[in-house]
Amino acid sequence: MGKYDDIISLPHPVSKTHPPMPRAERAAQFSSFAALTGYEEIVAERARLTETRAELDRDALEALDEKLRAVAAEIDARPELELRYFVPDKKKAGGRYETIRGCVKKIDGQAGLLILTDGKKVPLGDIVSIEKL
Repeated sequence: MGKYDDIISLPHPVSKTHPPMPRAERAAQFSSFAALTGYEEIVAERARLTETRAELDRDALEALDEKLRAVAAEIDARPELELRYFVPDKKKAGGRYETIRGCVKKIDGQAGLLILTDGKKVPLGDIVSIEKL
């Protein structure tokens, strides 16, 4: 005689107070759940590419310094420049290079910033090229 022979032939119990749950709702309670919350965001962040900051050689730094001095000499004329500079990434190593155009308002040597008339502030140490327009 088997372990469940006494109950195997009994009818399936049906509640008299609660109606049966629809199949769609019953299936939903067994559906998968987000066990790895945030996983997709982490994978997307890992896949996002960043650039490595290029180190300028002595000649390039001297040429850049000479251009900055020339801009500082005519700062009252609000010279219009095209600047290429490195923006460090806040979440991972590396960053990206941006190019902007604008008129120079001030060169703040103490804070190490080049300030444009539109309020944009560019760190002097991040600038890789300056072109006068």
